Amino acid sequence: MRAEPQLDWPLAVVERMTRAAFPRHRVLECRPLSNGLRNANCRLSLDSLAEPLVLRIYQHDPSLCQKEVDLMHLVRQTVPVPEVIHASPLGLEELPPFALLQFVEGVSPLDLKRRGDLEAFAQAALSTGETLAAIGRFGFPKAGWLGPGPAVTAPLLEGADPMPRFVDLCLAAPNLERHVPTELRHRIHNLIWQWAPRLSSLDADPRLVHGDFSRRNLVARQVAGRWMVVAVLDWEFAIASSPLADIENFLRYELASRPLAEPHFSTGYRRAGGVLPEDWRRVGRLVGLTATCESLTHDELPEDIASELVELVRATAEDRDPRL
Repeated sequence: MRAEPQLDWPLAVVERMTRAAFPRHRVLECRPLSNGLRNANCRLSLDSLAEPLVLRIYQHDPSLCQKEVDLMHLVRQTVPVPEVIHASPLGLEELPPFALLQFVEGVSPLDLKRRGDLEAFAQAALSTGETLAAIGRFGFPKAGWLGPGPAVTAPLLEGADPMPRFVDLCLAAPNLERHVPTELRHRIHNLIWQWAPRLSSLDADPRLVHGDFSRRNLVARQVAGRWMVVAVLDWEFAIASSPLADIENFLRYELASRPLAEPHFSTGYRRAGGVLPEDWRRVGRLVGLTATCESLTHDELPEDIASELVELVRATAEDRDPRL
């Protein structure tokens, strides 16, 4: 749950931003896109351009514009990302930073799953694994938060054993305590510290991690008769860490008893050069605990979402499929 971005930008303001790249063009249509959770995304049609554009307005953190632009320039030779047509990382006078991006036609793998087209979803899952392996080829000297450059600006959490200590901080938060029974909190504490040496070893080789590698941020379409990932969107949460964080994000709702993305995803990942240790699924779920526990610390969390997150936590503790 994150603060909603402003979506109803006046057309005159949108045109001011657009004129930074297209001074002689007029905006015919500005339609909000639903995939932005912290920054506004609008689909634009201009009077003399055949293809639509995306106007991305950075309302949450001004530095994210330069960070995302730098990351997309870094990876674009090997990872499918929208073309950056124009960027104003400093904004315009009183207006926030913004970028004009290529609009990439397609659907999310989640849409393919919802349609019940399991063959198309399997093809997209294989391509997703290949895409994530390509992202993970970019390494950094140390783990941490990424800023413009892209460069590591600070560790994810100062000191040794950052993941177990972060989970402990979450377990002590009043909002989480309200939703998670005491016995489960103790169980998670013991579990995460039991795995602390293994989790610490993940920092030995930090790679580029998208940070929100969910089916919502992937665009797929048919290319030469097969469903392929043609764009990875929204790089604002990217960090230097273990690829297992992105793997878990994509597979969070995958059921071992009724697999859909697997083994296609891991096959694509390995085929493209990605390395998966024997315990990758278990360790990945433990890495995912950091995000799940953090979500449970949020204010005004709807009860149905809180119940779902608690079930994900309990399923991880019991090493079983979630019952959702």
